[in-house]
Order: sequence, then structure tokens, then C-alpha cells
Amino acid sequence: MVKIIHKEVDMIEQGVHKYSAAKHWVKPKDPLLLERLEWFMDQKLALMIHWGPNAQLGVGMSWPLSDDDKEWSREAVDWTDNDEEFKQQYVDLNKTFNPIRFQPDVWADLALEGGFKYLIFTTKHHDGFCLWDTKTTDYRITAKDCPFHTHKYADITKNVFNAFREKGLGIAAYFSKPDWHSPYYWAPGMERGSFTDRNPSYDPDEFPWLWEKFTEFTHEQMLELVSNYGPIDILWLDGGQVNGGKQNIKLDQVVKKARKIEPGLIVADRTIGGEYENYLTPEQTIPEHALDVPWESCITIGKSFCYRYEDHYKSLQEIIHILIEVVAKGGNLALNVSPQPDGRLPLEAIERMKALGKWLDRYGEAIYKTRICAPYFTGKFAFTKKEGAVYCFRLYQADEQREKYMIIPFKEKVQKIDIVGGEENISFDASNEGLTVEIPYNKQNDDKTPIVDVFKLT
Repeated sequence: MVKIIHKEVDMIEQGVHKYSAAKHWVKPKDPLLLERLEWFMDQKLALMIHWGPNAQLGVGMSWPLSDDDKEWSREAVDWTDNDEEFKQQYVDLNKTFNPIRFQPDVWADLALEGGFKYLIFTTKHHDGFCLWDTKTTDYRITAKDCPFHTHKYADITKNVFNAFREKGLGIAAYFSKPDWHSPYYWAPGMERGSFTDRNPSYDPDEFPWLWEKFTEFTHEQMLELVSNYGPIDILWLDGGQVNGGKQNIKLDQVVKKARKIEPGLIVADRTIGGEYENYLTPEQTIPEHALDVPWESCITIGKSFCYRYEDHYKSLQEIIHILIEVVAKGGNLALNVSPQPDGRLPLEAIERMKALGKWLDRYGEAIYKTRICAPYFTGKFAFTKKEGAVYCFRLYQADEQREKYMIIPFKEKVQKIDIVGGEENISFDASNEGLTVEIPYNKQNDDKTPIVDVFKLT
């Protein structure tokens, strides 16, 4: 069973971003943006994809470049003890990145089959490598020193976005505000020397002209994505150290420009709070209690956000239980799947996605377009509601047996109970404890422990 951490703090620890407190959420005033947030809360399930040249080594994305994060981020680096040599090797991975088995239509088909409703795609992580045909830097997938630049799908972001859009799926562009390849962020010749951490190599207050260059560079990249790669539903901004304090990129100005191009654009300026964090983004974690603001947990299908050759994937039961807990507490699940260096999704990940899709084909009515309903999530039971119906999930552990009689801890008045995807109008009795239901005997499945039973209460 996956161990999910339940915390509500503002910090980054070993590359994992915790999340802003719900009290920091600011309700937008724009009616169109409020409408788009309702759309967002209807979706419930996103496919998140972290991918880049680092997949060739099977190491984490970007963080191994930071000497300050060396202890945890370079634990897989066993071929050299020379930090400067390793960092240069990482930077030069663009010169060998050639994912010729990348087929964006296959990714989109798998997402659709898996029941995913929108995509979160990493256009650029902190390492600064751009998976689109940017005009701002040569450190990009379409540059001449990247062997993939002659491929028909060379502009990976454009082809991914188009393929998913054609399937009717929403688009979120992940974008890192810090850029560790930019000479305007990690500027050479500064007092820090070769030592790297997640912040700029200089004090922006001491070099305001250099920071202004970085701000202009960042605005240009964001506006390229919104202008040339739309329509985009969500601008998903990572890198909380660039937060409006000393590292102020004047986000208000660029978002205003972006929303003139894409009215109603949702912005997730994660961990910052305020008017540009339109929804909260817990990472590898689920809030302890239901939240009445928009939120989305990004959780990996394996252990890592990036491709690892030796990764261990969550079971279907773990994935479904995580999805149910997230939805019952009012959030969306962004399930991260990392492609292989050759451009294919890993076989085990594909198997999980397809199995999840089959489960959602049967039970999706209790997931999609629902809202929170007390008592939310109790561990064994979870609840959602939609269009006058309440849905109840009974979650089973692997060693549990299905009870013939079950007490559902729901005390509101109910006229009828159906088993979603099964028998209708099953018998029940109401008491002070809740609803006692009799589970119909099914000889074929009686000896098997189910992942979940789902009931519709009306």
C-alpha cells in the first residue's frame, strides 16, 4: 500500500513541493475565470508527464545540477565522483537526446483510454532545456546540436498539445520560472563560483539590470507558449523560490498579457498563494481533510517523477484508492507517467493506465463532475455527490473480505440504493449508525477481494 504523507506546509524538501494553506487561496473576481475553475474541478484526472534528456541516464530532472541538493539528488550517480564533470555531462545530454519512437498520437490515445481528462506537460524544467521551438535559447529540442531536431515531431510540445487537443483533452503547460541554464539566472563569474543551488548565482538587488534581463527572458518564453501553442487551459508554474520577493519576475504583467491572448487562462503559481495561484498543488501528498478550494495532487505512478530504469509502479488498487481519496476531499489527481528515453511510455505504466480506464468506464459517474459530500473520507468509506445523487465508495485492502451486510456511515435521508455497474434498488435499513445494506451474493466474485464497491444513494 502506498504511503501518502498528509501535511499542509509551505516548503520544498528533496525536490518535493508541499503546498499553500487553503486560507491563502484568493477567489478570482473574473466570472470567466470562475467558470473555468468549475471546468477544472469537473475533470478529476490529469496525465502529468515529466520528460527530457535526463531520461537517458535515469536520473532525476534538474535537481542533480544543484550542489546544494547533491546529497539526495545524485544518489543514482555512481560512475563519477567529480561534481563538475557530472554537471557538464547532464547539461550535454541534449546532444544525444533522440527519442525516435515518440508518437504523440499514441500517448493521446492511451490517455483517452485511461480516462484522463487533461494533460500537464513539462515544457521546461529548472534545467532550462526547452521542449518547444523557442526563439529565446539554443538549449532546446529543435536546436541543431540535438539529433532529434530533424524529426517530424521535433517540436515535441506542439505535437503533444495538438494530439491531446484532438482527443478533446485539456492542456496545461508546465513551466519552470527558475532557469538554471540561463546566463541571466545562473550567471557565470559571480562570487558563488561553481557552487550551485536552486537560486540565482547573484543577488538580484545588487545586479538589477541582470535580473531585469532574466525577467524579460521569462516573459518572452511564457508568451511564446500561450501565443503559439494554444489554446492552453492552464499555465502551471513551478519554482516557488521565484516568488515576488527578491526574485520578482513581475508575474502580474505577463499574466495580464497572457489572458489577453487566452481569456480565462487558469494560472497555478504553486506554493505562492495570492491571486495567481488559482488552485493549490500538493505534491506526492493528499491533504488530511477535504478542502473547499480548487486543488490538484500530483502523484507519481512509480517512485519518481522522471524515468527510472528500476522504477517500481503502484498497483491498480493503490492508484484507484488514491484517486478516490483525492476526489472525495475535493481535488483532482494528476498522475505522473514518465516516458522512456526512446519516446515510448513504459509497458507497466501503460498496463496500469488501461486498467484504470476500464475501472472508470464502470465507475466514472461517481468520479467525474462530482463535488465534496460529508463525511468525505473516513479511510474505509469515501463520498461524492452530483445531480441529486450521493456516491459512496467502500475501499477494501488486499486481505479484507467483502461483508454480506455493510453499514454505510451516511445519515441523511435516502430513498433508494443502487450498486454502480450492478444491481439496482438493493435492500437497506436506516438507523442512527447509518445505512445497513445487504450485498447481493455473486458466486463468481464472492471469494475475491474487490478493490472497491460503489453505491449510488438517491
